[in-house]
Amino acid sequence: MKDYGAESASAESVAVASSSDVVSARQMVRTLSQRTGLSLVHQTKLVTATSELGRNMLIYGGGGVVRAASVLDGTRSGVFVEFADEGPGIADLDLAMTDGWTSGNGMGLGLSGARRLVDEFDIASRPGGTTVRIVKWSR
Repeated sequence: MKDYGAESASAESVAVASSSDVVSARQMVRTLSQRTGLSLVHQTKLVTATSELGRNMLIYGGGGVVRAASVLDGTRSGVFVEFADEGPGIADLDLAMTDGWTSGNGMGLGLSGARRLVDEFDIASRPGGTTVRIVKWSR
């Protein structure tokens, strides 16, 4: 996936170290979604994905940074969001992306559910950190 956020001078970020920071990240993404002109349905999907990924980053990665930006690709506009932590990484990405699998007490829908809510989804993980990048386009 293209790193849309690296090109955007308007990127915003929230450091996530607590549940209240996940709420702040959700609000940042909602505001960008509204400014970008995403429909209410698309806003809701993106904010839900942000909540799931931010919470996973906090619980499994020990926190990190959520960075978001309005982006353009030709004639379409959207919102790019990146979740980066310096945690232990995900040992088996294929397993972690499987519906119903969980390493904790959740329902196992975090990563796979977030992937279904957005238009672009990329994940990279290694010992020392995980980065998830998503984009939701207006249609």
